[in-house]
Amino acid sequence: MYKALVDKDISYEGLFVTGVKTTGIFCRTTCTARKPLKENVEFFATAKEAMLHGYRPCKVCSPLENIGSTPPQIQKLLAELNENPSLKLKDADVVSRGIEPSTLRRWFKKNHGITFQAYQRMQRINTAFTKIQEGETVTNAAFDTGYESLSGFSDSFTSLIGTAPSKSKDKEIIRMTRLETPLGPMFACATEEGICLLEFVDRRMLETELKTLSKQFNAIVLQGHSKYFEPLKKQLDEYFEGKRKEFDIPLVLKGTEFQKEVWKELMRIPYGSTRSYKQQSISLNNLKAIRAVASANGMNHIAIIIPCHRVIGEDSSMTGYGGGIWRKKRLLDIEGSQTSLGIF
Repeated sequence: MYKALVDKDISYEGLFVTGVKTTGIFCRTTCTARKPLKENVEFFATAKEAMLHGYRPCKVCSPLENIGSTPPQIQKLLAELNENPSLKLKDADVVSRGIEPSTLRRWFKKNHGITFQAYQRMQRINTAFTKIQEGETVTNAAFDTGYESLSGFSDSFTSLIGTAPSKSKDKEIIRMTRLETPLGPMFACATEEGICLLEFVDRRMLETELKTLSKQFNAIVLQGHSKYFEPLKKQLDEYFEGKRKEFDIPLVLKGTEFQKEVWKELMRIPYGSTRSYKQQSISLNNLKAIRAVASANGMNHIAIIIPCHRVIGEDSSMTGYGGGIWRKKRLLDIEGSQTSLGIF
């Protein structure tokens, strides 16, 4: 654990916190502050335990906040934009709200992969797209979302959506949002029928997943609002608080018939239980398909709800997980699985 602290090893993030005896503070594993000597630290399983021993949270790494949580000032800014997508905030407007433009740019690049200005454009185009689909004229949609000329609106719209505004009424769209959880932020995507993706933002190959999703649905993925996001966030919060064992949010699954059968079988694994790939294959009446089952598990785009974290090695070891082994362990710990591996 001390080596993980020195190396700022994110694979241990969430498994323990470190109390520094000389300063009286406790830190998360990835804290960027200067590292203390080994004899000056002690480790705790939770922040609550560290605080009970008299330690206070570090101001550098904020161990009481969710991993990757949105700063309060940026939360307020995002709420303002969601309330009025036609806003066009410039650097001076951002400064007047108590945020440094450079800080805002870095945060959006890190957490959304785009600049703040690009995010604003996407919000406006997304709102205009929805208005057009609901029967609004192109002219009204453009001016209602803050554009001052139809040509500028048309160019931005075509660049992002891939078709002219006047031809977009039948174009499909997948809405995407960022949700914060105790195990780090996640991206959620939804169609008109339900949730089609839920992944941790640092999952490898996430960009490829989004491209595949776009191709499968013949749709464009855009930041925006969906009626499914609020109930999804509520159910995830209840799950992490230990108050929910089953999800009832509508899901939209795209894959081969075999993959869909594997995912349905995953959802039959009870909360707090685990299975090996071999047991999963037996339940599918196909003992020879162990590798194919493992591959289909890996192609699951909906984490937690389709619980591939409940599949472990035959020796109860933590096998691969797209969100990281440390998250797999934490999810099993939350569910009280007797087969999860401890580190203390």
